[in-house]
Amino acid sequence: MHQCVSDWMLEETLKKYWGHESFRPMQKAIIESLLDGHDTMALLPTGGGKSICYQLPALLRDGITVVVSPLIALMKDQVAQLRSRHINAAAIYTGMHPRETEVILNNSVYGRLKLLYVSPERLQNRTFIEHFRQMPLDFLAVDEAHCISQWGYDFRPPYLKIADVRQYHPDAPVIALTATATPEVVQDIGHQLHFRPGNKRFQSSFARENLSYCVRHTDDKQGLLLHIIKSVGGSGIVYVRNRRRTLELARLLNDNGIAAAAYHAGIPLKERDKQQKAWTASHHGVMVATNAFGMGIDKPDVRFVIHTDLPESPEAYFQEAGRAGRDNKKAYAVLLDSESDHERLIKGLDDDYPEINFIKNTYRAICNYYQIPVGAGLDSRFDFDLEKICNTYNLNYRKFFSSLRFLEHEGLIALPDHNELQSRLFIPIGKEQLYQFQMSNHKAADILTTILRLYGGIFTDFTPISELQIAKRCGTDETHVCNALLELDRIEIVCYQPKSLKPQLVFCTPRLDIKDILISDHNYRQLREAEHRRRKAIIDYATNDSQCRSQWLLNYFGEKSGTSCGLCDICIESRKKSDQYSGEKIDDAIARLVDQSPLDIKQLSNRFPHYKRELVIETVRVMLDKEELKMDDGIIKPCHR
Repeated sequence: MHQCVSDWMLEETLKKYWGHESFRPMQKAIIESLLDGHDTMALLPTGGGKSICYQLPALLRDGITVVVSPLIALMKDQVAQLRSRHINAAAIYTGMHPRETEVILNNSVYGRLKLLYVSPERLQNRTFIEHFRQMPLDFLAVDEAHCISQWGYDFRPPYLKIADVRQYHPDAPVIALTATATPEVVQDIGHQLHFRPGNKRFQSSFARENLSYCVRHTDDKQGLLLHIIKSVGGSGIVYVRNRRRTLELARLLNDNGIAAAAYHAGIPLKERDKQQKAWTASHHGVMVATNAFGMGIDKPDVRFVIHTDLPESPEAYFQEAGRAGRDNKKAYAVLLDSESDHERLIKGLDDDYPEINFIKNTYRAICNYYQIPVGAGLDSRFDFDLEKICNTYNLNYRKFFSSLRFLEHEGLIALPDHNELQSRLFIPIGKEQLYQFQMSNHKAADILTTILRLYGGIFTDFTPISELQIAKRCGTDETHVCNALLELDRIEIVCYQPKSLKPQLVFCTPRLDIKDILISDHNYRQLREAEHRRRKAIIDYATNDSQCRSQWLLNYFGEKSGTSCGLCDICIESRKKSDQYSGEKIDDAIARLVDQSPLDIKQLSNRFPHYKRELVIETVRVMLDKEELKMDDGIIKPCHR
């Protein structure tokens, strides 16, 4: 156990693979707990470095760590980051070529991988279980562990089955990690994962001392959005409700001289990657995005996160707002609120939680649409056109899509993001056998030779390829390369998985008869009621006008705090009411001073030696937001000048 792993070894491993000189708060204690063999619960805020808590221990053991993760995009991002650090890692997810899955499982059994990422649904797969039993398992990590609790904001039923696989490796400790969990959820996580006696729990404070929370009530969100971004400056994220709004607001910002890009799951992968890299590299610029944007963001200097619509829960808001100010410098989390938002959020519950009969009828509709008989269809995949299916059966779009997500949570179907699927290639035969084939098949020889020169590791793992790049090297066109690879796949010289040009729907089980779809009405009602409570809670947060914003959020997550942050809009307003400057409120005094003589912020702060500089700056910023003051080239003036 960890007694033979010195502090020096822990720190050297951290420095070698991650380039950090020291651990963040609690990371080292969590790692030592896991190395000591304890089941471990880690509650760290967004940006707190959760992944290192299981990735680093994996490197200090001879076997493999299996990581249960809920999202394909999140798995892919983690694997890509690990591979960039020369750590052998892979992920298995729905939609992969069966041979690719087989190769990864064999590599896991024979010790060629250090970390394997899988979805919770995969743990119920018979083939996976057969290989899992043979894996030299060191640790089982459960990421986004709040998904295991039916009281959590993103409950997924397959997570409840995770504990079943512990019987195959009873000595391997489990680590559960999350950034957002109420006390009720934390207790449920340990229960559902069958934590053993002696388990350890680590919870870092969720307080963000550099983050100023603010709620602005307005019917002119666009005007206020422009004003806030111009006032704060720097790089930021604007979260919106739907894809259409990302494009509209990005256009608005660009038209007003603010560099902005739109991001949502429907934008082609290459374009999204290009936009994200440009935004990450810049100290300015705004990403206008749906909640699809966030996983894997590693940008410390985000100065603001603005929500133009109410998120659906305090958990979601806390996680998204927490992407601001990871460099520990002053940052802002602003929520733009209106009465209509509250009504929309509550009414939207019916669409997001369709009745059970509607969910079952949705399943029957897609099975009939693709002409799948009962008992058939396992692992079959089809081009998916949501609009066409809805029109065929006269179904409400939003309810239909919500039902699909519910069916996906139940493990019946999967909707992988087609833009995430690249062409992939694996050569299952040996090098000598391939050479003999090339000698007798000159037409394919050039393409195969080019592939071998361009891509390493293609004999041991499925590798992303570019047919266009291969075609250019061979002096031919992309269609010719695709056709050649399809023929080579047919005769089993290669395993070729072409990229998908359309969204795909995958059936994860044989078709069930409608009467065999068992969705507990009691459980469903509980889930819906829990979701209703979360939506009411975020409305309460938005309408709160007396309690410190940070204190409200900490209390929601069970962290009792009697100390106000001093930075949020509630605290600033409270301070302004109580503080006096020569018998005046501080904002009145500021207005009087700049009316006499315009000043910069340093000069203005020096006029208030009895107050913290942060208070003066915050008061000025609020007055700028309210257009009581204006700023020209760093000089603060009254608005009437």
